[in-house]
Order: sequence, then structure tokens, then C-alpha cells
Amino acid sequence: MILFPNCKINLGLNIVAKRSDGYHNIETIFLPIPLTDCLELTPAHEDSFSIDGVELDCSAQDNLVVRVLNMLRAEDYDVPPVSIRLTKNIPSGAGLGGGSTDAAFMIKGLNELFHLGLTDEQMAAKVGRLGADCPVFIANQPVYAEGKGEIFTELPVALVKKEFNVKCADKEDTITLSIPSVLENYWLVLIKPNDFISTKEAYASVTPAPSKVSLKDIITKPVKMWKGQMVNDFEKSVFPNHPVVSGICEQLYMLGATYAAMSGSGSTVYGLFRHEPILGDVFEDHFQWQCKL
Repeated sequence: MILFPNCKINLGLNIVAKRSDGYHNIETIFLPIPLTDCLELTPAHEDSFSIDGVELDCSAQDNLVVRVLNMLRAEDYDVPPVSIRLTKNIPSGAGLGGGSTDAAFMIKGLNELFHLGLTDEQMAAKVGRLGADCPVFIANQPVYAEGKGEIFTELPVALVKKEFNVKCADKEDTITLSIPSVLENYWLVLIKPNDFISTKEAYASVTPAPSKVSLKDIITKPVKMWKGQMVNDFEKSVFPNHPVVSGICEQLYMLGATYAAMSGSGSTVYGLFRHEPILGDVFEDHFQWQCKL
């Protein structure tokens, strides 16, 4: 079985309250996008795990796909030995949910491959224990999210389905993603510098407060009206200490972006363009990726 875990960007991110369990309540819109890893699962005589592509800074046992496997077995699910091959294309520490999507697709893949009988709700609850944004990749649809990021509400905008052909490891598959219609025919650009931003640092200068305007209202407005209204609260903490990140946002606007912002706690910045952008060598030292929505 070959799966293609896709990542996400955050359209807006408001940090509204500190929780008693140490987490924060947030409001955000998760938008799945077709930048993918490749996850291959094969029944085997014994377990094995290999990884290639983008380099990660964690051990095999700490990788979320292995943790999903161990979690299911610890809960007495009958998961036979499996060979796991993970090819990483999504950069880590990027605010794109690269590890979270691998976890979600891992549990979906094991559920199908070994007929475990888990519902979407059960899978979302299980992977939610591994990461707050893991559950969004179970249904893998654009949603308004509250709580720690695991309470979902349907967006008040029309959705349109488009097919993106993704070639990975000399094989092709088709992913169908729902994209808000207001973004139809926009170009999406991702730029990630080498800056690493820890979660602790991202929260350092953020004062939680209820949002003044709901993201569910802002998302219904034309993209040209999002600047200054759809904000990522983490930018207040990250931009002053990471001028490279804030500079990318400014450069995307200079290149013609209708809207640009940081995704999650960074350090990826994305831009939405009405026409295909010509980036030249502006971001030659950074990871960059783009597609037409």
C-alpha cells in the first residue's frame, strides 16, 4: 500500500486563551495542500522502518509513524509485522504539519490494510494524543478549528474539488482535496528558511485574547481584503526575532502576493497570488514550492 500524506497551511491563527492543562485554545482554518510525503506499508515477516528524503532530527522510535504502530499494538489491536518506508518531502519544523499528516495516514493505512475496523472518529481521537493537528488529516478537508485545534466546524464557504497528480518514488497517485472556492485559480507559494522556531519561542510574546472578528467571517471576504484582518498571532512573537521570516512575507507582497502570512508557528511563509508568480532567484537559499489551487 502506497499513501501520499499531504500537509496543510493555516489561514489565520488566533490564540484565544491559556488552558489549565498547559495548552492554549486557538482558532484557525486548516487548509490541506498537495505537497506530500510518500508512505509505503507492506506486510512482512518482521517489522522494519526506513526513511529518506528530507532529513529529520528524531530517532526511528520517536517518529510518529512508528509511534502510531506501537500505540495500536499497546491497545491490543492485531497489527502483524509491517515494513514501513517513509519518503519525506515536506520540510520539518515548518508549521505545515508534516509529521502530523504522516501519523494520520499511518493509522488510516494500517486500518485499511489489516481491517482493524476503526472509525474516522476513533482514528482522530487516537492520533490526537500524538499531536494537536493530527486529527485534521483524517477527514483531510478544509475546516475551522477550535480548542487545541481538534474541534472542527464546517466552513461557511462553497467548496470545490480538484485533482492533483503527485508523482513519488516512480509511481503516480491522485489526491482529491476540497479547496474553498474563493481560492480557485490562485497560486500558492511556500517559502521556508533555515530558521528553527521552537513552540516555546513562538508562544513567548503572545498574549492570549478573544479574537475581535471571526475567521469564519473573514474567509467569506475576497482574498484582497484578508491582509490586516486574517492574522497569525505567532507573527508578533516570531517576526521581531527572525527578520528572515518577516522579510520573506514582505518580499512575497513585493512580488505581487494578494495575501501572505506565516503558517502555524513557522517558519514557513506562504503567499497567495492571483497569477503565476515569477520568483526568480529571490528565495534561492530557501525551500520553495508552489502550485495552482
